[in-house]
Amino acid sequence: MISGVWIPLVMPFQDGEVDLPSYRKLVDYYIEAGAAGLFPLGTTGEAPTLDEGEVDKIIATTIEAADGKAPILIGAGGSATAKVVRQIHRMGRYDVQGFVSVCPYYNRPTQDGMRKHFAAIADATDRDILIYNIPYRASVNLTNESLLALAEIPNIVGVKDSSGIILQSLELLALSPPDFSVLTGEDPMFFTSLCNGASGGILAEAHIAPERYIQISELIAANDLDSARAIWRPLQQFIPKLFQEANPIPVKHCLWRQGLIASPECRLPLSTISLGLAQELDQMLKVLV
Repeated sequence: MISGVWIPLVMPFQDGEVDLPSYRKLVDYYIEAGAAGLFPLGTTGEAPTLDEGEVDKIIATTIEAADGKAPILIGAGGSATAKVVRQIHRMGRYDVQGFVSVCPYYNRPTQDGMRKHFAAIADATDRDILIYNIPYRASVNLTNESLLALAEIPNIVGVKDSSGIILQSLELLALSPPDFSVLTGEDPMFFTSLCNGASGGILAEAHIAPERYIQISELIAANDLDSARAIWRPLQQFIPKLFQEANPIPVKHCLWRQGLIASPECRLPLSTISLGLAQELDQMLKVLV
């Protein structure tokens, strides 16, 4: 089972280049904090802005810095099935647990097309596949019926559920097989999802206060909901500000303020944080961390 609090790692940049020293620092920090696993090359890692050479450096650096202390799932997705299959074949030389693959975006396939897409990806590797359902970015929503059909494929082991539809998410948690991992990707749904049986979360806000997210997960597992809720409430109030501008712009600002990365820089088309939001986050950080 894939479980616990996973970090969808940001990719630090400095003067337009990937900042591997800052990235190594992040990997060390989240392993020390007790993160269950690391997820590079996702949305929060600005994967669409990276070239192939940078991707290889990032994967190699993640593996080297983690040094076997935490499992790694690599982001590998796209709109063309054949390209994703080739990407996974190329990444197969790296010693990682598996891949997180987003629903095909832009071309808006049917449910049948998405089922065939993920089946082809699973057939391309013997590593674990975690499906990433995020309709507000992909413009398609993988239904629970389709997802549960795909769960019958042995190496499709779970889903990062960012459907944003609470009834769909709760139904999925009720119907999923016991060995199928459902990790929420919706930061506001973390507490509710865990209370309803989710195996964990892959969360942008966990960059800022990883120990608190891990505490919440452990307390809910111990059925100490009151203590978990007390930790959750201030985090819950912080989440809307972290997504007020495009992810990971606000997250990078916070990490920079915390001294964890050398620069809050993002790559175009993502721009710099607005002054007003930066000031609000600075005030909230004084209370939160």
